[in-house]
Amino acid sequence: MTKYQVLTLNQISANGLSRLPATRYVAGPEIAMPDAILVRSHDMHRMDIATGVLAIGRAGAGTNNIPLAQLSKRGIPVFNAPGANANAVKELVLAALLLAARNLVPALDYVARLEADAPDLEKQVESGKKQFAGVELPNRTLGIVGLGAIGSMVADTALKLGMKVIGYDPEITVDAAWRLPSSVVKAARIEDLLRQSDFVTLHLPLIDATRHLLNSDRLAVMKPGAFLLNFARDAIVDDQAVVSALRKRKLKAYLCDFPSPTLLGEPGVVALPHLGASTEEAEENCAVMVVEQVRAYLEHGTIANAVNFPNVDMLRESPYRMSIANANVPNMLGQISTALAASGLNIHNMVNKSRGDMAYTLVDVDSPIPAAALTAISAIDGVLAVRAIPAEPV
Repeated sequence: MTKYQVLTLNQISANGLSRLPATRYVAGPEIAMPDAILVRSHDMHRMDIATGVLAIGRAGAGTNNIPLAQLSKRGIPVFNAPGANANAVKELVLAALLLAARNLVPALDYVARLEADAPDLEKQVESGKKQFAGVELPNRTLGIVGLGAIGSMVADTALKLGMKVIGYDPEITVDAAWRLPSSVVKAARIEDLLRQSDFVTLHLPLIDATRHLLNSDRLAVMKPGAFLLNFARDAIVDDQAVVSALRKRKLKAYLCDFPSPTLLGEPGVVALPHLGASTEEAEENCAVMVVEQVRAYLEHGTIANAVNFPNVDMLRESPYRMSIANANVPNMLGQISTALAASGLNIHNMVNKSRGDMAYTLVDVDSPIPAAALTAISAIDGVLAVRAIPAEPV
């Protein structure tokens, strides 16, 4: 029996891989001709992605390591796991808030440099601690840029700690808005948030519009002595601008998850080794979520949480199903329906959704799908990918 072949480019949680039944799937790092690829941090931009690949699953949220434009042109959905690592990142942001507020990193460094056998050790401890006096979080203002799954959880936690919270997100979704605590003050512009915040934390994807979002001009409007936290993506912040702001004492500290040559060794920088989602629970959650999404796509053609395709779900009412990925242009459904009719296929049920330049159609028909029908639909200008989906797992 032929099985779906799944290539793993990184170590994927065993709990996630266990969701692929051994009777239907083979998964591992040595798969030569994969039907799907599971990845975490591996850089796929330089990969020669096999022609038979039907789907990519990213066991995490960000997809900067995946060539989205190239895969979209081939009609290949890229799935991710939004929110699966949200609690892990939220907890790290909370730890960073406390590190910043209480000057814990320089205090730890000071103690590490003390001589254990110094006769005046206790005196050094007592005299030295004065330079590390910090602030308490209640009544301080936290500005959150990006109010998705992570941002809303950070907001809730900060409010419970007694902080005031200002949020900014011009692209906030309806679901995210419902999740957001009602006491979060919404800023009309990012500059308004920066001017009022004692702490600023970033929770945005890295896209063209957010690259160097925090630059020298925006850092200049921040409160003197404010703290900046970045546990989202490195290039959202201009490292050179941050170093300049720290040296001018405009920023008190920059805490991030992304060490870089510009930041290393710079006073006021606390850089962690990309620990955001590095918990057992987050890795499991991400793997389970993305594996189930990829499996649903392979076996039923349904789509949930693909970053380049619309969400599409349709109850299966026939053993004969076809999926079609195409450019979102006029008269596609008409041409597809005409091709099906010419092949003698009666449409039992159909759903079509679009997202930007991409459209996706699921069709259940009442009889077996001949190869000629797939060929005819593939030949339609704008169709990117078409396949017949077996009723039973292959």
